[in-house]
Amino acid sequence: MISDAGQGWMGILRESWGKGRVVNAVLATVLAVATMSPTLLGAQQPGAGSAAPPPGGALTLPEVVSMALRRNNDVRDARFALDLAREQVSEAWGGVLPTISMNADYTRNLSRAVTFMPAFFDPDAGPDDLIQVRFGADNSWNTSITLEQPLFDARVFVGLGAAQRLASIQEEFVRSRSQNLVTRVRLAYYDLLLAQEQERLTRNSVTRVRQSLKETSAMNRAGLASDYDQLRIEVELANLEPNLRRAENAATQFRRVLAVELALEDQESLQVAGSLASMDLDDPGANTPANRAILAFASSEPREGAAEQRVQEAWERRSDLRQLEMTERLRHSEMRLEQMQYLPTVSFFGNYILQAQQNGAPDFFGDPMSRASAQAVGISVSVPIFEGFRKDARVDQRRAAWRQAETQFRFARDQAASQVKSLVELAEEARARARGQKLAVQQAQRGFEIASAQYREGLSGQLELTDAEVALRQSEFNYAQAVYDYLVAWAQLDEAVGAVPMVDSEIQAG
Repeated sequence: MISDAGQGWMGILRESWGKGRVVNAVLATVLAVATMSPTLLGAQQPGAGSAAPPPGGALTLPEVVSMALRRNNDVRDARFALDLAREQVSEAWGGVLPTISMNADYTRNLSRAVTFMPAFFDPDAGPDDLIQVRFGADNSWNTSITLEQPLFDARVFVGLGAAQRLASIQEEFVRSRSQNLVTRVRLAYYDLLLAQEQERLTRNSVTRVRQSLKETSAMNRAGLASDYDQLRIEVELANLEPNLRRAENAATQFRRVLAVELALEDQESLQVAGSLASMDLDDPGANTPANRAILAFASSEPREGAAEQRVQEAWERRSDLRQLEMTERLRHSEMRLEQMQYLPTVSFFGNYILQAQQNGAPDFFGDPMSRASAQAVGISVSVPIFEGFRKDARVDQRRAAWRQAETQFRFARDQAASQVKSLVELAEEARARARGQKLAVQQAQRGFEIASAQYREGLSGQLELTDAEVALRQSEFNYAQAVYDYLVAWAQLDEAVGAVPMVDSEIQAG
């Protein structure tokens, strides 16, 4: 679509044609091209037959995506969080396995402990007389080994399942972040192509105005053009040159955006391969290798009228829906974990104790007569009886969180269905628009060839040639814009369905 400024200059062009002012018509045409909307300018490219080969070192779309998946800091952060979740699962297994502990201590009694006892052994002692009795020795050693194995603890097994579900959620979170990254990279790639074309188009406009200024100056010296005509072209050139700088800056900014996603330090030298205006959506084999790579970067071939199939696919593969479904199950496990607090716990235990005492200089366990050992095994049962209704409150809280997760999951499914259907419609509309504009470009190209031949033969004037050129450029703009809209819609549809290319294979490889 042409901006308001572009429509205004098209009106000036028609008025100039009506008055037969050829020079002003040329100027109006140049300015109309220069004042079109950024999206329209960005879509302009040479025809398929004149597409230049990609510059040396330019990256194709699959190369850019693969680099982003390997280097992007956002995805790396998500993978570290996944490692943390997996270690939490390993920690949860500790509640199932036995625990073994060993304790050892040595005591040097500087003065041995004394206790008072009745004087049983003194026949002359009164009933209330006490004697001092010393216990222990100068040196004391104690060593114990304890084994405990849970036999029945429902909380452990439910908690282990919850930890595993949390790890699964984190795995899906990594997949979601990767899919979002690939979609961002694809859109940034297309935006950079548009920005580069806007820069190229603006530079072409400046070149045409300079050529018109040169021709008008020669006509002015010959008395065939007025000073006003020359002054007007000079003003237009002065207005266009800053636009060229602005277009260059815009391309640089989009290049930086893509370089940030790729974690590149040298952001200014990044180059991408491909051409939107020369892309053939109906015949991929007729495209350049870079364009074929862009078209092939899709989860599947477009299927007309397959909205319901894509919705079903989204329900099965979409990452955020998977996370919500896993979250619902996790909330249910948490509720079950609270309910398990009512059940008793049973565990097996065993102890081995070795102790020794000795007077005088320490000789660690040196005297067999000063050593003694003890062994014991048993079963421990713990039964919760009453905790002031706190368990009931916690169970009710977990149940409410579970119901909330269920509601969020159902609502997200409805939203996903609506989004997928809208994106399918956008992709189909853009593809149909591209087919129509492809025919328009062919017709406009033929019209321009006829007008050029008539102009060379002197059968028509500059006005007819300019008209044919404007029609050709407008058709190229519309076609390139339709291709861009189709690629953007398809990239967003891949993410909405959960079938973003290269993500699952890169995660498995990592």
